[in-house]
Amino acid sequence: MRIYMDNCCLNRPFDDQSKIRIRLEAEAVLFIQEKIAAHEVELAWSYIIDYENSFNPFDEKQSAINDLKAFVTIDTGETGSILKNAATIQKVGLKAFDALHVACAIETGCAYFLTTDDAILKKLSGFAKIKVISPIELIRILEEK
Repeated sequence: MRIYMDNCCLNRPFDDQSKIRIRLEAEAVLFIQEKIAAHEVELAWSYIIDYENSFNPFDEKQSAINDLKAFVTIDTGETGSILKNAATIQKVGLKAFDALHVACAIETGCAYFLTTDDAILKKLSGFAKIKVISPIELIRILEEK
């Protein structure tokens, strides 16, 4: 199973853990990262993850996210098809970077696009090209296997 995690998902373990939802999502992300390190789940990466992460003001967070690249199965740069798909995806109301993430996930053949962003989850609910889910939902899927 190949997945793509957007930057809000990758950053979730570093967010304020005082709210239960954030704490649960953080635990789910860490669990998924363990599955990736154990080669039980494939992680796709993209230039847009690198780009957004380069603006992370916290060196520790930026470094921890960059360390995940050691486990990446596939990494994509910008392509014409990604830009074209992103432009189409933006029409459902996504921001440019969010649309680029989704387009990269599609380009890299991912089964799932993981995010903790409620707006993305809502706008892409039932999206035909890729399943857009929260990390907690992926835990349910992994446990069913």
